[in-house]
Amino acid sequence: MSKAFIAAVLQDSLACTGVAATKAADDLVGAIVAELKQEGGFTLPSFGTFTVHKTKARKALNPRTGEPVKVKAGKTVRFKASPVLKKAV
Repeated sequence: MSKAFIAAVLQDSLACTGVAATKAADDLVGAIVAELKQEGGFTLPSFGTFTVHKTKARKALNPRTGEPVKVKAGKTVRFKASPVLKKAV
């Protein structure tokens, strides 16, 4: 799924212009990202929950050379589907 797909669905559903639908899709994605940054999670009822998890620093191997590489600690987003979504799929 892409922003263009979301914008197309919004445009068909709301019967608005493509520019307005694209702006709405950008605002929606921006709001979700801001909520993840601020609160560390985001829930869409009947769809699922997005949560931010911290990853530890670790050593990995470069697949081309086989040399060890240090990977910094960071953050990643995880998604857990709701039971309604699981049942629908």
